[in-house]
Amino acid sequence: MQILKEFQTTQQCSYLDNREQISDYKLINNCSLEESQAFIERGYRRFGKVYFRPVCSGCDECKSLKIDATNFKFSKSARRIIKKCSHLEIIIQKPTMTHEHLELFDNYHRYMHHKKGWQYQPTSPEHYYGSFVDGAYEYGFEVLYFHNTQLIGVDLIDILEDGISSIYFYYHPEFSHLSLGKYSLYEQIRLAQQLNKRWIYLGYYVKECPSLSYKAEYKPHYILQGRPSLTQEAIWS
Repeated sequence: MQILKEFQTTQQCSYLDNREQISDYKLINNCSLEESQAFIERGYRRFGKVYFRPVCSGCDECKSLKIDATNFKFSKSARRIIKKCSHLEIIIQKPTMTHEHLELFDNYHRYMHHKKGWQYQPTSPEHYYGSFVDGAYEYGFEVLYFHNTQLIGVDLIDILEDGISSIYFYYHPEFSHLSLGKYSLYEQIRLAQQLNKRWIYLGYYVKECPSLSYKAEYKPHYILQGRPSLTQEAIWS
């Protein structure tokens, strides 16, 4: 592992109104599976070669959450969604970047801009590659969802030593009726069970943020206590 740069940023909070957000960033080259596991287990997220986590003073609303995939039970609703999407073709491979990827990514974010007020900015090939293809090494993968031959969903994940880290998912707005966000998570859980991996690292749960509060619905789950360093034990409860 080679840490190329470490820095912090301060900006308007992405999740809660009228708050500042301070984030710790580490740009890392050649991060091994074991080292990536250590970061994710301690509340960091990975985009490309960058690992980051919130370190806001006096605020701990961003709570790292992981689902116990081994003991997860699929509800009737979950089984209905899985059945509804059973016609989709799924391919798991190393992350790639194609014109289809970029077009789908852009369509999804324009859709979320109108649906939820997300800030919209067209992506570039360089930005997409740096965020989702670069830095994948041996543990980064993409799960592609096809309707016939049409790419309608892309799920970026890391397959770690003890679980799957959920990085980012985007889909075609015309197929929102399939509940693809939920379906992709159910497929992560099923993949973890097949690979005998216990956890789904789901990123940050923020109780007062509708875009993130839904994560608490997936049980059993565990919450990371505090912000442990790499030399400290990660305690989840």
